[in-house]
Amino acid sequence: MTSLSAHADQISSVDVLAPIFKASGDPLRLEILRVLRRDTFGVLELSQLFDMRQSGMSHHLKVMHKAGLVEPQREGNAIFYRRPLHLDNDKPTDLTIRQIFEAVDRAPLPASLQEKIESIRNQRANQSQAFFSRYSEQFREQQELIAAFDLYAAPVADMIRKRTRKSQWQTALEIGPGEGGFLPVLSELSEHVVGLDNSRDMLAKATRTCIDERLNNVDLIEGVTDTLLARGDAFDLVVANMVLHHVPSPADIFLDAAALMNNGACLVVSDLCRHDQNWAKDNCGDLWLGFEPEELTAWAAAAGLKAGEQLFIGLRNGFQVQVREFWKTQTPLR
Repeated sequence: MTSLSAHADQISSVDVLAPIFKASGDPLRLEILRVLRRDTFGVLELSQLFDMRQSGMSHHLKVMHKAGLVEPQREGNAIFYRRPLHLDNDKPTDLTIRQIFEAVDRAPLPASLQEKIESIRNQRANQSQAFFSRYSEQFREQQELIAAFDLYAAPVADMIRKRTRKSQWQTALEIGPGEGGFLPVLSELSEHVVGLDNSRDMLAKATRTCIDERLNNVDLIEGVTDTLLARGDAFDLVVANMVLHHVPSPADIFLDAAALMNNGACLVVSDLCRHDQNWAKDNCGDLWLGFEPEELTAWAAAAGLKAGEQLFIGLRNGFQVQVREFWKTQTPLR
């Protein structure tokens, strides 16, 4: 009787794996999983990537979602898809899904597909830049519809100052300094500061801040992280304040930041937790409606960064801000 029961349990365990293998047993679906390694894409974007009708792509995503290979993420009125955030290594189904991801990730994306992904990222970037160009004069007013600058800048500054006692910040980078409100803090704590922004209008405002505050150790550079990577720059401290929800591929910020960090360096990020207030897209130029803390942790881990202290700040208007730190350890994480 015990033998029959054990056999039944084994069959049941195998049965739950069958839908996963069936859903992943299609070359196109494996390709979809590959492009979702770090990015989140909508149905229309995936249809564009793979040159197929939206109805066909929706069918594939439905099958994959039912099997647990992807999960939907609502961004306002649109549905995007990503790999599942929560996978338990003790569950056979989740372990199988993780092994499938690891297998497909070993193969590099074809150059033609990578070019299409870059095209979509450029479309997103152009959308964000157009907003900041149009509303640069009202930037602070627009941003404070969500969170006043001091509400997240002060906790970030406190976190950095607390670490300054143990670490020496020779060089610091702020990605997306906006009007430059946080540059005085970095100028005080680091010998040399770089502010990097792809908006010429915002850099002009940051320049005025540097002049008014007499920040003589700050260099402002127009460009993206690739600009600094090409120069071979390296930093002890990297800060991204309320930037991730404006960038085309937030996961890439972690990869690029890690590549720009010296061993023992720290990345400090403040950004919105996931929310459903779609008006932020039109009023504040947001590309993403915040992030799950697990998303940031996973992106950081994939970039070889170790999560440190975290702080969550609830705002009266329903938003929540997360302040996170990530470290580049002497020994790369595995």
